[in-house]
Amino acid sequence: MFDTMTTDGGHTEVGFLSKALATNVTMDALRRSPDLMVPIRSLGENHRARIGEHLLSLSAQDRYFRFGFSANDDQVQSYVDGLNFDRDEIFGIYNRSLKLIAMAHLAYSSGERLSASSEFGVSVLEHVRGRGYGGRLFERAVMHARNEGVTTMYVHVLSENIAMLKIARRAGASVVRDGAESEAHLSLPPATFQTQMAEVIEEHLAQANYHFKVQTKQFWDTFGRMQMAWSPIKEE
Repeated sequence: MFDTMTTDGGHTEVGFLSKALATNVTMDALRRSPDLMVPIRSLGENHRARIGEHLLSLSAQDRYFRFGFSANDDQVQSYVDGLNFDRDEIFGIYNRSLKLIAMAHLAYSSGERLSASSEFGVSVLEHVRGRGYGGRLFERAVMHARNEGVTTMYVHVLSENIAMLKIARRAGASVVRDGAESEAHLSLPPATFQTQMAEVIEEHLAQANYHFKVQTKQFWDTFGRMQMAWSPIKEE
């Protein structure tokens, strides 16, 4: 039912034989991209430290784009400490070394999904850009928001953040520019059985992919320690 392949970035991508389970709002984007889906998993409280590592590793320019201002380490850490995993949804992409290379934050305006709107923010490490991770995270967030009954998604970005505006426009969002800042507004259609099933399947595959990476890393870490222990000590 699924095709898998390992990319140069060290993670496995999963491709559906059919795109029927994709969200309607991103079908055009999917037709322009390879028939592969990056394993994107939901992140919980136990991933807070890795989220912090990811965001603190961003350059000053990347932080400027991500937060809309030149956030220092204390401000980034304050953002991480304030993440509400019960209310909002955090998505992430891990490489085979269990490094969080891309993440997205889908923040809700209220705890009641049916009356809430949502805001999207994303960051991708510099060395893995150009692989479509930002767009894939956006598609995943759109599908989740639809399934939660949200009808409107907003993206507040700096007008110079061309990459994020391109992702939003490609998904069908209307963009209003107000000087140095822009706001993308995307109306979401109701959830369907297909979108709900797609999210369940994608999350299951992403979780399985993550646990496989954990076990693989543990194996090679243990093997490396055993090699060092068995290596003969050189006589001086």
